[in-house]
Amino acid sequence: MTSLSQTFKEKSLELKNRWVMAPMTRSFSPGGVPTKEVTEYYVKRVKGGVGLIITEGVGIDHSSSVGYPDVPVMSSNSMEAWRELVKEIHYAGGKIIPQLWHVGSCREAKFDLENKVPCLGPSPVVHPALVKAGRNLVAKEMTKKDMEEIKAGFVRSAQIAKSVGFDGIEIHGAHGYLLDQFLWEATNLRTDEYGGTFKNRARFPYEVIEAIRLAVGDEFPIIYRFSQWKLGDFDYKFCQTAQDLETFLVPLTDAGVDIFHASTRRFWEPEFEDSHLNLAGWVKKLTEYPVITVGSIGLSNDFVSMRMGEKCERNSIDELVKRFDQGEFDLAAVGRALISDSEWVIKIESESDDTKLFQLKDLNELK
Repeated sequence: MTSLSQTFKEKSLELKNRWVMAPMTRSFSPGGVPTKEVTEYYVKRVKGGVGLIITEGVGIDHSSSVGYPDVPVMSSNSMEAWRELVKEIHYAGGKIIPQLWHVGSCREAKFDLENKVPCLGPSPVVHPALVKAGRNLVAKEMTKKDMEEIKAGFVRSAQIAKSVGFDGIEIHGAHGYLLDQFLWEATNLRTDEYGGTFKNRARFPYEVIEAIRLAVGDEFPIIYRFSQWKLGDFDYKFCQTAQDLETFLVPLTDAGVDIFHASTRRFWEPEFEDSHLNLAGWVKKLTEYPVITVGSIGLSNDFVSMRMGEKCERNSIDELVKRFDQGEFDLAAVGRALISDSEWVIKIESESDDTKLFQLKDLNELK
């Protein structure tokens, strides 16, 4: 396992190894403020060998950003709690970045009943994930003013993250949430300069990154997480070819992205025909930028497979290391296996007999 034990550096971000804790919503932050227990939760993973923590999705400083109860927010109300959390992570020898998030029109029903905040989206449609859940929540189409205010919210939250000592930020542009909703034809029916062609649909995510980069300076790392699949359509691909993917990625590098986080359900699956490369591998090949791979690392099945009655091919850590050694990615993000065992990385690196692929038998195990 010496390969993934190597150090990593990109701008001001210096990591002791290549293991990343993937962002996973935990909902332990009442009022949007992370508690002492949240700090302890992340510190345990650092002590367990993780080099970089990416927090659960953190709502940006805008009233419409959050769609689920007890999700943390990056605002003036929570900044002192974040400052203490960051200090404890650094003291434990780790690095940490927040994943800045706006859910757009993808919301939990209970949250909408209890919180009178606007449900904003690119177009006045019901999010496909809500359609499948039998909910008829029509988004309010974002005006240009809404877009400017949300962009400003991303900027304020990025500045707060930098000011309290975070080691960078990740922008959540994946899984059918707000920035991704602009890319998705199912949620973006606009006829102005933010709709229609792919170039137009991608305009708002690019503008958000440009605004953040201008605000935080050149050396503060920005990670951009994206996915082909969406909540509500696990088989969707907005990039059908490598050329499509390059068309999407290059403007993001121009806007200021330093690292890409390529979200897939299973890291070992090829992204396009006639190549073994997964999504992260194609990002690396097309941009030569650092990239994080993710997708059921350390699991023998995944929660999507369970819900859909699919069989999930057993993956292996050997396969992960082989792909790393071939230069397919730079960092590996581990999610549910780290919820199961905070010392998973230490055990993997020591090739402990205690380490087995975690068999996810019950979704309640992740509560």
